Parts: sequence; C-alpha cells; structure tokens
Amino acid sequence: MNPDTSSPSAVTSLSETLPEETSAQMPAANAPAQTSSAARSPQSSSTETPAPGPLEDTSPQTAWENTSPQVSPQDTLPQTGSEAAPSSISTETNPNLQVQFKSEEGRLLLQLPPKPENSRSPISWSDLWLQLKQRLNGGERFWQPHTEVHLVAGDRLLDGRQLQAIAEALKESQLQLKWVYTSRRQTAVAAATAGYSVDQNSAVSHFSQTPKATGQALADPLYLQTTIRSGVEIRHPGTVVILGDVNPGGSVIADGDILIWGHLRGVAHAGASGQSKYRIMALHMQPTQLRIADKVARAPETPPARYQPEVAYIGSDSIRIAIATEFTRVHLARSFG
Repeated sequence: MNPDTSSPSAVTSLSETLPEETSAQMPAANAPAQTSSAARSPQSSSTETPAPGPLEDTSPQTAWENTSPQVSPQDTLPQTGSEAAPSSISTETNPNLQVQFKSEEGRLLLQLPPKPENSRSPISWSDLWLQLKQRLNGGERFWQPHTEVHLVAGDRLLDGRQLQAIAEALKESQLQLKWVYTSRRQTAVAAATAGYSVDQNSAVSHFSQTPKATGQALADPLYLQTTIRSGVEIRHPGTVVILGDVNPGGSVIADGDILIWGHLRGVAHAGASGQSKYRIMALHMQPTQLRIADKVARAPETPPARYQPEVAYIGSDSIRIAIATEFTRVHLARSFG
C-alpha cells in the first residue's frame, strides 16, 4: 500500500461494502469486562499469498531515512565557554517566550517557547538551552525526583540531537523525559525514533480530552521507521504507517488508519476520533488489543496455522479480521462489479 500524502483527506477509506465474514460481537469500549475475541476468517487453501514486497514511498515529503530536521551551525549545542557567558536574556521578557516548567493535571510540563518565523527577536536554540539550564539549576524546584516530564514543543523544530540534549539535562536533575507533544512532523519522527511517546497535534488540547468533531479533515499521514517498544505510545490525528514492529506494551492511536509493516503485538486504536470506517492492517497480526472507533476486541485465542497480512475492520457492528488478499479481492469486486 502506498499512502498518498498529497492532501489531508488522502487516507485509505474502505468504508464501502465489506466482505461477509464470521462475526464475533464486540462490546463497546466502556464495557471491557465483556470483551471477546475478534473473528478471523478461515485461510484459503487454494491460493498462496505472495510475499509482500518492499514498502514504496512515492511522496517527496515521506522519505524513510533521515527525516529529522537539519541543524544549522548556529543552532548547535552551546560550547563549554558559552554557558559561562550567556547571551542577554531580559528578565522582563514575555513569559510565553521563555522555557517554563508547569504542573498541570498531575503532569510536569516542560514548555518551550515558539520560534516565530517573522519575529524580530526569535528565541534561538542557544538561548533556549541556557534558559533550560537556568531553570534546572535554579532554586525554584517544585517537582519530586524521578518525575516524568512531558515536553511541549509546539511548533518548534527539534532534531534527535537536541532532544537527546534536553533529555540528558533533565536526567542530571533526576527527571525523565517521557512524552513529546509537537505540531511538527520532523519533531514527531525524531522523538519516536529516539523511543519517546509522541502526540502530534497542533495544540495542547489533549490535556482537556475534548473529543474532536466527526468529519474533521485528518492530518497528513505519519511515517515511522522504528520499533514501538513497551511503554511507548504514538498518537497522531491522521493515518499512521510504521515500518517496524509494535511490541507488547506499546500502543499506536490514530484518527485514521493504522498500517504496521511488521509484527503487531501491542495495542492499536484506529478511528480514535469516533469514525468506524478506518482499518488496522499488519503483516503479522497478533495484538494485545484492537480498537476501532468505540469498538474493542482482543486477538482470537487460537492463533492461525500460518500468519498472513490481515485487515481488522468493523462489520455488522463488531470487529472482524480478514486475510488482506481476500479482503481486497472481495472489496474491489463489490465496488467495481
């Protein structure tokens, strides 16, 4: 499958007529005690599923390797002598343009100032770094040791080296970088590659947990070439494509489709904004839990004799699992026949 990232609405939609498969009724997400197994369709013995080819990337903005932003020489980490002679940072500066630690809903937030394109005095990386060190080394600490930090980067572009520098500075103060909230795709990719939980959004509205209006246009697909390890969560207001595995304890939550070009052993939640037309696809489907919109299911207790690429979708008000080749053949036959 070649996701098209040319427009926000270019997300694979398979919401037309679905193949008739054996169904297992799934309860709503608010009744987890009654969760049952998703029904897998029987594997066909007459056809042999070809080995999947490599994932192609036809969009110029979805290159798989080195998607982190490049750092200009003036934005590299300050040298040893730089910290002894910090740049002029006025104490009367707007607080919104300074590095801030906040406590919100039980979370310790590290909020970075934006980097306006047209600002007369933008906060450079060197100034940001000095502000962070001053906050950490100052006497106004209100957090407990070993507290997890939620980094709110907003529209500021950060690469892997800068994220690592922030994490190491926090570690020196007995803090642990756990989450990265960003509206920039490159920052989200760099954070996920580094092993941090990521929430890519244009605002910090996730703290209020306000549901999105259905029918809202999705963001461009997020492409990751990494393994989602235990304890890591990826959130994206669009489709998520992962070239790698999702390990047990890891989770992927997307408002659109979820495509795992590898093993799915963790939790996958497609259509998180409430739309049931989206799908979960994986080369090796062995999830801890599947969610589509408000429906929830766990993997069948009896694994198949041979794993093949499969698709999880909602049919007859429940989650079903079908072999990808059969799902596509029946869907195309009914759509164009």
